Amino acid sequence: MAFIKEESEDFRIEEVFSLKQEETEEQTDLIEKSQELKNMEEKEKDHDLKIGEKKMESRNFTCHHCVKSFNRERNLKVHMRVHTGEKPYTCQQCGKSFAQKGSLAVHMRIHTGEKPYTCNQCGQSFTHKSNLNSHMRIHSGESLFTCQQCGKNFIQKHNLAVHMRIHTGERHFICKQCGKSFTQKGNLEVHMRSHTGEKPYICSQCGQSFIQKSNLKSHMRIHSRESLYTCQQCGKNFNQKQNLKVHMRIHTGERHYICKQCGKSFTQKGNLEVHMRSHTGEKPYTCSRCEKSFTHKSNLKSHMRTHSEESLFTCQQCGKNFIQKQNLEVHMRIHTGERHFICKQCGKSFTQKGNLEVHMWIHTREAFYL
Repeated sequence: MAFIKEESEDFRIEEVFSLKQEETEEQTDLIEKSQELKNMEEKEKDHDLKIGEKKMESRNFTCHHCVKSFNRERNLKVHMRVHTGEKPYTCQQCGKSFAQKGSLAVHMRIHTGEKPYTCNQCGQSFTHKSNLNSHMRIHSGESLFTCQQCGKNFIQKHNLAVHMRIHTGERHFICKQCGKSFTQKGNLEVHMRSHTGEKPYICSQCGQSFIQKSNLKSHMRIHSRESLYTCQQCGKNFNQKQNLKVHMRIHTGERHYICKQCGKSFTQKGNLEVHMRSHTGEKPYTCSRCEKSFTHKSNLKSHMRTHSEESLFTCQQCGKNFIQKQNLEVHMRIHTGERHFICKQCGKSFTQKGNLEVHMWIHTREAFYL
């Protein structure tokens, strides 16, 4: 009998991209570019006044793409990179490129951990000056930007504009490799790492690397032994509060994400997306040695062991080998007779949750014909 893997184990999805990325470089990139040009021109104006220039220079340098004007030719040249896509400044650590040298300098703070802008009221530090300015509104009580549909407040108008895409369904940023779309450019850039294998965030203590900075932060709690989030029902610990919330759906039975084709429901959006591949036939994970494709990344990893001749998991009772430890554990129930998954309608028990779910269709079909 084919073993059907449990959803919670097999459909392991990378942490959901959060909209609350107010401190990410991706969201502030365009703001930083515009601000830098503005600052350059303001400094030049101050300089002109100091040396006694009485006449303001007219804005003679105009962009033919967007009609924006500049009072210095070099500022226009920098601006043109927005249209040409030119990014001459490249990070030597992760390979990311930037249109301006200043933007690269700001980006390097991700790798160095530098946060030069500190709030003088609460001591919180920030990578960008614009983030500090936004943060200060919390202390000053300055009016926030409120979503008229759900009432959520935002410190920056730009963040409200990004949030509104949830309600409108806009997803302008599309992955050219798998077609997945995103509401933010930064989320697409992070997603691309799943195709390239790039993991720029490295733990300084154990060398483990991560796709997202938030994942590295969560991982660091293991080393610092920082307090974890504990499930009050089963005692399981989590590094992140969000993961505990998702876990709680196992106990509450919440399954908000429903497949429109077969009606199967899931506790996580990512699990539904993976499930949809069973309908579309998509298999995005391909073996580089034999070109065999898989629906799940974990299945590809297991498959690679057949090429590397990595040690298998062997049943001590019958000698059968398994590529995954979990599959051996499920197999052992044949010998132990464990059947934890019981049908509430007829009392029949099963060794796997998936087998119980298949069995339940019998009762669903019976109810249909009654």
